[in-house]
Amino acid sequence: MVTSSPVPEGSTTSLRIMLRIADTRTGRFVEIPTGRRHLLRICVHLPVADAGIGAVHLRAPLVGDLLARAAELHGLESLTVLTTPDLPQEQARALDHAMAALGIHPPATVGVHQATETHCAAADVHVVEYGTAVQEAVGGVRIDVSPVSPAPPDGGVPEGTDPLVVRMLLLGHAYRTPVTVTSPALAEALRTLTHWRQQVAHWAQEPSRPIPADFLQRAHAALADDLGVPGVLDMMAGVAMRADVPAGAKFETFAFLDRVLGLDLVREVGHQHRETP
Repeated sequence: MVTSSPVPEGSTTSLRIMLRIADTRTGRFVEIPTGRRHLLRICVHLPVADAGIGAVHLRAPLVGDLLARAAELHGLESLTVLTTPDLPQEQARALDHAMAALGIHPPATVGVHQATETHCAAADVHVVEYGTAVQEAVGGVRIDVSPVSPAPPDGGVPEGTDPLVVRMLLLGHAYRTPVTVTSPALAEALRTLTHWRQQVAHWAQEPSRPIPADFLQRAHAALADDLGVPGVLDMMAGVAMRADVPAGAKFETFAFLDRVLGLDLVREVGHQHRETP
């Protein structure tokens, strides 16, 4: 039974691979955080949602969460501030619930803020939904996140759907690519997530093995290159199919990268499953 997560020495804290984000305003890649600091400050701007707040409305906070997780994987501390519209109390509670369900770590500060206030004015990165107005005087890198929309007649995410299935679906697309949530897309995300959790549970029964250094390097490089999460998912799918990689190494790879993905891939560990890789 695997009980630890061995990785090559120094790999989790190395800053040799710097995080780079493409600034929407200039199109240029910028290393973050700037200067020789070890704290990445993120300001996420939540747009107004006339039809309520649900998982499909939270792509900007999700990207902020991924950025913070990737920064921590690269040895940086992070601080996230979420700016919101002036929400009624019921919508504010719904926002908290939806973010928690989607696996988004609670931001340090949530509330109605101006972009020029201290919390956001000093941010290294501003994460906004495409088309959201943010004062141009505000410094830092701006990344625009393309919206998520349901396709009729689906009408959105069916009630009872595991919110992490929605997270899985969104992670499969670069954050600048619009996403349409359909029943077939959700079903495919559910199949992949379920299969991976079952595989991880199966691999966990084998002796632990270190994460192969080339896998770790490729994952770090993909995340550092404008949050290339889809590339990480593709790499993981390839790792899962390789017969020459020990089961214990597969487990450690998936468990380690789930620190960024936030898909609760170890959920089924300890349960018996009929499915094997």
